[in-house]
Amino acid sequence: MIPAYNKIHNRFKLNDSSFLYEDLKEVAYSHVKEGLPYEKNIGDFLIDWLDDKEYVLVQTSGSTGKPKTIKLQKQAMVHSAIATGDFFKLEPGDKALHCLPSNYIAGKMMLVRAMILGLELDLAEPTSQPLFDYEKHYDFCAMIPLQLQKTMTYCNNIKTIIVGGASVSSNLKAAIQGIKTNVFETYGMTETITHIAVKKINNLEGEVEACHFKTLPDIHISQDERNCLVIEAPKLSEDKIVTNDVVKLHSETSFEWLGRYDHVVNSGGVKLFPEQIEAKLESVMSTRFFITKEEDETLGECIILIVESKSNTIEASVFEGLEKFEIPKKIYSVEKFIESGTGKILRQETVKKIK
Repeated sequence: MIPAYNKIHNRFKLNDSSFLYEDLKEVAYSHVKEGLPYEKNIGDFLIDWLDDKEYVLVQTSGSTGKPKTIKLQKQAMVHSAIATGDFFKLEPGDKALHCLPSNYIAGKMMLVRAMILGLELDLAEPTSQPLFDYEKHYDFCAMIPLQLQKTMTYCNNIKTIIVGGASVSSNLKAAIQGIKTNVFETYGMTETITHIAVKKINNLEGEVEACHFKTLPDIHISQDERNCLVIEAPKLSEDKIVTNDVVKLHSETSFEWLGRYDHVVNSGGVKLFPEQIEAKLESVMSTRFFITKEEDETLGECIILIVESKSNTIEASVFEGLEKFEIPKKIYSVEKFIESGTGKILRQETVKKIK
């Protein structure tokens, strides 16, 4: 039997305290009136979740376009929580760590999972290096890549960590191979109520499908004429979700992410994915960067490199691993990249700083 959104699991705990439905409203008001900024965000969401409406309003991150407010059905969020619980075999009474900001969907869903699945949830301030009890055992946690990078030496007592909000660099993937925690990269967006697919990225033991995302239960995937991912998730959304993510389908339940359709560079008839070029450069670049494009009289479009630095000087040896058309024709520097509220680089807004 699927639980209703207006029911709280009797095993749910928040910072070691149990709450009935009405009690949780008082906690929410207390967080809003007296809490730290991150606790106020938690209180605001709990007030929205516990009201009489069947939906909540959620703001998208703005990483793929202008931020907007969308309406998510609370029961759909319940279905998302259950799918995550089923995939990761979470049980009532399992302990979870919440260290994401609750004004975005990923943080909101950590609260929903706890209330619906009956998890014991500990709150930590959502800083780049969250402080929590490193000796305590946790079954589940969600982080952004920067948080994982800063805390990976303290994560051995966390059974499973899901990582999203931004791409996981090859350097970070290499660094987490030695920790006991099972780490999964996620694929999803606000419109899909966080992740609809995950892939394990450490301690793979020779798995041949290491680069493939595997869908959660009741998710159906296909491609449109652009080879972009189309998601059918009737329990999450009444409409098909057509993405701008170019993928390679490997089965009905697995796919490989290639890059953003709106980022593709057509350079002299050769289609190039900036994300794939970035992956080749990650291990040799010492500063943050991204690949994008600009108009070129000869090629139509050409590759350019944007670095977060005061100088645009880059050693030529950095590009030795690239193919001819992948080598940037120009390098620009920006002292500070523009980011979304979840830490994603806003490429278009950053590029405007050099125009």
